[in-house]
Amino acid sequence: MKDGLLTERQMEVLRYRRQGLTQQQIADIIATSKANVCTIEKSAMENIRRAKETLDFLYTLDSTHLCSIKSGTDLFDVPAIIFSEAEKLNIKVKYDTISLINHLRDSRPKSYQARSLSENVEVYLTTDGDIYFS
Repeated sequence: MKDGLLTERQMEVLRYRRQGLTQQQIADIIATSKANVCTIEKSAMENIRRAKETLDFLYTLDSTHLCSIKSGTDLFDVPAIIFSEAEKLNIKVKYDTISLINHLRDSRPKSYQARSLSENVEVYLTTDGDIYFS
């Protein structure tokens, strides 16, 4: 990945971690210390987090703020809230109930615990019915 947000070393460490290797095993393979592997991995994850925030901003730039879903809301109640708010704007959401729940879970994996939201989630809607969460 030339000119990307991750260095070659960061990508290498993340690939090894995805394969299930420990930081010590990776350090042995790439001839460095475990502490250095930890630093490389932490920097890579921070770069990924910042890139995701940038993409979230880009996706919501051309969207309308639809609603705020409060922490503690049951995941199975979220679609009804979104559909109701979208109907007020006369925009058809392009997801069915299950797809919408999965989209939320994929978009915000740290925003829920069990069946409830663990933090407030802002919902944005495009004119073509796509939904973004931040």
